Amino acid sequence: MDLSSQYERYQRQIILPEFGEAAQQKLLAAKVLVAGAGGLGCPVLQYLTAAGIGTLGIADDDCVALNNLHRQVLYSVQDIGKQKAFCASRSLGLLNPDIRIIPYTERLTPQNTLKILEDYDWVIDGTDNFATRYMINDACVIMEKPLVFGAISQFEGQVAVFNYRTNEQEQPANYRDLFPLPPKEDEVLNCAEAGVLGVLPGMIGTMMANETIKLITAIGEPLVNCLLTYNALNNQVFILNITASPETRALIPATKNEFRHTDYVWQCHSEASPLEIDIAQFRRFLQKEKITIIDVREPNEKPALSHFFTLRIPLGQLSQHIPDTDAGIIVTLCQSGKRSLQAARILSGVMGNSKKIYSLRGGILAWMDDQNKFPE
Repeated sequence: MDLSSQYERYQRQIILPEFGEAAQQKLLAAKVLVAGAGGLGCPVLQYLTAAGIGTLGIADDDCVALNNLHRQVLYSVQDIGKQKAFCASRSLGLLNPDIRIIPYTERLTPQNTLKILEDYDWVIDGTDNFATRYMINDACVIMEKPLVFGAISQFEGQVAVFNYRTNEQEQPANYRDLFPLPPKEDEVLNCAEAGVLGVLPGMIGTMMANETIKLITAIGEPLVNCLLTYNALNNQVFILNITASPETRALIPATKNEFRHTDYVWQCHSEASPLEIDIAQFRRFLQKEKITIIDVREPNEKPALSHFFTLRIPLGQLSQHIPDTDAGIIVTLCQSGKRSLQAARILSGVMGNSKKIYSLRGGILAWMDDQNKFPE
């Protein structure tokens, strides 16, 4: 791309007195890896591509699904079933064909993350699970890579800048200074379970892109060692200062080799509960046993179930509305199996051994997936 074309493309930001040609050249020389091409990753990728980031890596092993499209506006219905990283690369290449875009369709793991990060100066975490989130944080600390972080749930989002040194003497904060240890997989609801307002990741992702541009070009005041929380319902914004701690730094693998042998998925994994049953066992109960099925989702949650009768008792009301049933077996279910496991524990504590009480592992999402694979 010749200089005159570059100036024409980026002219509106180059003419900013605080920005100028020097800042644009920094963007064109920057190498940024975006982990996650979902709700947060889409706006991040679109605005960084438009701004002129010279090299943009996209790491995502997932495929586009219909239930992504209300918030992942980089994709269309024609992309359903296709790799997000490839679809994003194609669309972004049309937006700005003069930058380098590199898709990574393999899942980030302790075995490949350090190798991928070697080629980038800046890392953006737009992933949606804690195992990957802690792994990326630890990798950035080990390799001394600045990390722009974002997270969303329901109507609230967070943005922060971690592992960025403002001077050589000061130890930068990292994600573990905020949350030292990862939660277990059944302790915190993800977007599939809790839901998310479609515009929220667009707002938070745009903030993440803004923080990245500020860091690269050294303008403004980035959210270094700060966590910004935004509520879409009332537009309230809170900023929390984060202090680096030697105690939390000790939780991070000390060497690259130790990192490669760390099982982040296991750290977030909840041990299988004897209260859980799988889809196959649930089908056997439906066919041969007299059971009571309790759906502990909120009344407005979808999809509705038509394959069997359920009692609808939201988890928050279950303790006050223990069902009176003569069935010997009670099965609780919810969207993904997290709340239903809590419900099974509540019922077991109340009913003791008088009933056989189980939670459907994987919840309604697993049931619907099984129905699609093996329709009756």
